[in-house]
Amino acid sequence: MPIVVVGHVDHGKSTIVGRLLADTGSLPDGKLDQVRELCRRTSKPFEYAFLLDALKDERDQGITIDAARVFFRSARRHYVVLDAPGHVEFLRNMITGAARADAALLVVDAREGVRENSRRHATMLAMLGVPRVAVLVNKMDLVDWSHDTFTAIAGEMRAFLARLDVTADAYVPVSGMAGANLVGRAAEMPWYDGPPVLDVLDGFPEAPSATEAAFRLPVQDVYRFTRFGDDRRIVAGTVASGRAAVGDTLVFHPSGKRSRIASIEAFHAAPPASVSAGMATGVTLDEQIYTTRGELATRADEPAPHVSSRLRASVFWLGRAPLGPGRDYHLRLGTARVPMRVEQVDRVLDASTLDETAGGAVARHDVADVVLKCDRALAFDRHADAPATGRFVIVDDHEIRGGGIVREALADGDEAARDRVRLRNRKWEHSRIPPDARAARATQRPTLLLVTGERDIDRKGLAKALETRLFGAGRAVYYLGMANMLYGVDADLERTLAMRHEHFRRLGEIAHLMLDAGLILIVSAADLGPDDLDIVKVSVPAEQIRTVWFGPSAEARIACDLTVADQGLDQACAAVEALLVTEGVVPAP
Repeated sequence: MPIVVVGHVDHGKSTIVGRLLADTGSLPDGKLDQVRELCRRTSKPFEYAFLLDALKDERDQGITIDAARVFFRSARRHYVVLDAPGHVEFLRNMITGAARADAALLVVDAREGVRENSRRHATMLAMLGVPRVAVLVNKMDLVDWSHDTFTAIAGEMRAFLARLDVTADAYVPVSGMAGANLVGRAAEMPWYDGPPVLDVLDGFPEAPSATEAAFRLPVQDVYRFTRFGDDRRIVAGTVASGRAAVGDTLVFHPSGKRSRIASIEAFHAAPPASVSAGMATGVTLDEQIYTTRGELATRADEPAPHVSSRLRASVFWLGRAPLGPGRDYHLRLGTARVPMRVEQVDRVLDASTLDETAGGAVARHDVADVVLKCDRALAFDRHADAPATGRFVIVDDHEIRGGGIVREALADGDEAARDRVRLRNRKWEHSRIPPDARAARATQRPTLLLVTGERDIDRKGLAKALETRLFGAGRAVYYLGMANMLYGVDADLERTLAMRHEHFRRLGEIAHLMLDAGLILIVSAADLGPDDLDIVKVSVPAEQIRTVWFGPSAEARIACDLTVADQGLDQACAAVEALLVTEGVVPAP
């Protein structure tokens, strides 16, 4: 059972864990004597916390910096203890430990009482949904084992937890240094008739096994070894939950593509017949489908995840600059990483006081309920249903600045189009020639290149010149103008703003066909906007789309892969071809 020990700085968390290790006989032979000798040689008083604080900075400063991971066992079961740091500067480390825990020990110093980080850590435990919590009032020896002190602190903590809708399983008066009420009952506190800490832990029920949950495999990568004559495509990743076996049908979200598991691969070992939660694995499929990092593989006979570009979430913020609307971030959920922005802030909560404000920005160390809008749809679960695929981190300026959990999926307007794409992918008749084999013959990657810009800019000229240039270099390339769409495939549609969504949906379907044939498709479209691009991404994976804005960059309505000034077609073509080389779409000339 993984448990996390949290609480304010210097309230004795590491001492309690160290004493549990010593008193349950879980230390390696000679470890306790080794630490005692180290303290003697360095003229420091012995502390049980030194059994955990392996980093030199921690021993020198008397604090826990990282989340130490140690093991002990009782007569009933084994435990993994995550001793989390108490300093507010290391709140991220505490959250890392709590996110993996099935139970928590919240430690409060009997002399200092409930402090800022006692409340902040309690808030994080509630937000992350840690199912079992016990409150330990520590250092009772320093308050003369006072019953009144324990009762007052337990009452204050109970009232705070009630505001979080959390009920602690136990309140235990302890002394980490003296070992009182940790493994056995303490004679110094005859007024306490409850169980010691070890019995409290042993009384916690086992959490449901992740293996028994629905199968979830975030795709990390797709490996090929063609250089060695190996034609397998191995879809690799670590199983977040559930189990799957050879012959099971997998569905990849958000694309909705499906295929059966043909084999499960292992490195220098016999191929296993099945995989389960926690295993890093690779699978091959009986039909070659295009899938990529960030998709979520599930079993077709089990509940599907949610798919949307909008979600309601609870977030905690650690960045110095406030989190709020008007800035671009990246959201990392599983193996997916997508551009994201805050659509709205519903409520902000000071994690240490639970004081609430409406809307606005989220300051450092605050918790908030927000609506997030991603640049493209991704697959996820509600945290309450599947924690491993229901939590995320927020990246700002290449650093993790915060994180959160998914409360619910929200409609984003593309649900109907996604349903059509899922049905199309389910019914798709696969050729015996996979797209990557066609592309390999032409030494290129299938790509949709969207050339856009203001209406008075010669986008078509650039697109056609680029097609000619790539064709001359031996590429399999095709130019498609929007007029070809409007007066052909879209001849039955009115040319109105209301029909624009359907025009671009159909463009996405045509692009899907072209890319399945291994081509580079070049499309010119005037004044392409975010909504237009979103609907194309429903049919075509974002990884296969590149966008070029032709004209002044200040006029661009979307974030493009390349902005080219209107300064001659030869220079513009060279710039776009350089982009395609850099992105690995075509080889260098």
